[in-house]
Amino acid sequence: MHNIKIKTERLFLRPLVVADADEVFGWVSDERVSRYMVYTTYTNIEEVKEWLTFVEKDKSTYNFGFERLLDGKLIGSGDIGLDRGFKSKEKYWGFGYNFRYDCWENGYATEAAIAMIEYARKNFVVTHFVASHAEPNLAFGKVIEKCGLKFVKYGEWKKLDGSCKMKPMIYETEF
Repeated sequence: MHNIKIKTERLFLRPLVVADADEVFGWVSDERVSRYMVYTTYTNIEEVKEWLTFVEKDKSTYNFGFERLLDGKLIGSGDIGLDRGFKSKEKYWGFGYNFRYDCWENGYATEAAIAMIEYARKNFVVTHFVASHAEPNLAFGKVIEKCGLKFVKYGEWKKLDGSCKMKPMIYETEF
């Protein structure tokens, strides 16, 4: 687990831990949130604890919980780290996020994503970023574009359990 903490205008990005399981379950169990994500909708808190245990041990990705400064409520999570599946010969970093449904359309995703990207640029000298979203999830695409990435191609992926194939739109940039 990393110890990176980032404060933005409205959010506090800090390490995601197992103790966050109850709050995280609030959005990963929501089909509206998981619809276009690679993970399937979580159905019990033990699955969330198992995932968060993995997150705490993961040294290849920087996983964050997004707390709203206004009230200290954990409203989402995201990650940034070396993307091993995209142009693996180059050092592209990928990022992603998800938020509670009631926090959508408030600019939190853009704020969090830009903060993670800027941190990686300044502290790890990362210059190449990549991100993708399921084609129908146009709101995610708008966030990616606000972060400075440009659409490059379509790809193909499926949910981790193989239940649903999706056509992702892939974006990249070099700063």
